[in-house]
Amino acid sequence: MPSPQLICLIGAECTGKTTLAQALAAHFGGLWVPEQLRDFCDLQGRTPRMDEQGAIMRAQFEREEQVAAQALQTGCAYVFCDSPPLLTAVYSDFYFSDPSLFDCAHALHARYALTLVLSPDLPWQPDGLQRASEVVRAAVHSRIQHALQAMHMPQIEVAGLHEARLQAGIEAVETLTC
Repeated sequence: MPSPQLICLIGAECTGKTTLAQALAAHFGGLWVPEQLRDFCDLQGRTPRMDEQGAIMRAQFEREEQVAAQALQTGCAYVFCDSPPLLTAVYSDFYFSDPSLFDCAHALHARYALTLVLSPDLPWQPDGLQRASEVVRAAVHSRIQHALQAMHMPQIEVAGLHEARLQAGIEAVETLTC
């Protein structure tokens, strides 16, 4: 049985990563890995401190590994990873001027068969702890693009509203089977 293909969905806050990851998993009969940062904020009632960033990144990786093992056992072809370790490194650099997580994040990112970069073209919706502003969203999106370009990672941008965004994601995933 072949190993499942890991597909990374990365984007700044309020770009629809979770919604798209869940929809793609449903469409392709795959599995979805939730975002560790969101669970951390919900559980702690706050955003993480600088000294907690590495643990969040490791926990995201461990979640992805657990779900990939489950996909292998159940024969799922795809695992859709909502907010990969690289995003934690980007946030750590943005909020704390701490680039120390990038080397590890770059190494972990090589596991993905495909990286979908979600465009910040959705309407802005604040949700409390995790979403700072549209200005921050644009700055984080720029840093994500820069980080991926520095790693020379192939990527496909996903944009559009609602059904158009889902269709763009489906078409991107289908490039893996061509």
